[in-house]
Amino acid sequence: MEYVIYEAKDMVGVITINREKALNALNSQVLDELNEAFDAVDLNTVRCVVLTGAGDKSFVAGADIGEMSTLTKAEGEAFGKKGNDLFLKIEKFPIPVIAAINGFALGGGCEISMSCDIRLASDNAVFGQPEVGLGITPGFGGTQRLARIVGIGMAKQMIYTARNIKADEALRIGLVNAVYPQAELMEQALKMAQTIAGNAPIAVRNCKKAINEGLQVSIDEGAVIEEKLFGDCFESYDQKEGMANFLRKKDDPAKVKHVAFKNA
Repeated sequence: MEYVIYEAKDMVGVITINREKALNALNSQVLDELNEAFDAVDLNTVRCVVLTGAGDKSFVAGADIGEMSTLTKAEGEAFGKKGNDLFLKIEKFPIPVIAAINGFALGGGCEISMSCDIRLASDNAVFGQPEVGLGITPGFGGTQRLARIVGIGMAKQMIYTARNIKADEALRIGLVNAVYPQAELMEQALKMAQTIAGNAPIAVRNCKKAINEGLQVSIDEGAVIEEKLFGDCFESYDQKEGMANFLRKKDDPAKVKHVAFKNA
């Protein structure tokens, strides 16, 4: 792949959008390569993924304006579908995905970050949906996810005004989970990813599935989804060993051992 780098170590995968000269803007090739990178993640060994952008200026500055400027109506719709299909894939990816947002996260950059489970930002991060200033709407899920994350009023304000916000404001409105000095961002993202990877993988996957699917239905239907996924955990090694270890700790702390959770 020319514009995307994928690396895996210690149960954590790192996907880096590596188009630094274009501020990691998303063109069709980058979208295709990101799709390939997520397909390359070995779910038997990797338990959490960190998504970031190369360099210290930009996570993703947006979709590629040069490519979009000549699109017809049908081509524009197809380009939107390409981005939406990928971002839905990230949102529904079986394991958690953490966005490490280093710099600009505008348009498609803000949208791809919102498809991730957790967003960690550097103190120089800038977020926005500038599309109406370009004569278009957000096309990769911005009109859908932003309102779900920060609320309808704030989402409409950001989208209608096309004004950017800085990292501290993004934290205040709940768009990001935490803000770190730029030099510490990847360290903190990898630290969180390792913490997630150290927990029972089937349980973590089922939690993600329960949250995502539950948000699309009524609370009554969501409770049924949770019950089934809760019950599913009781067929796993992780549940049996995790609970046995808890009981050992309660009975005799000296008997506690490190539980090496499995994907089974």
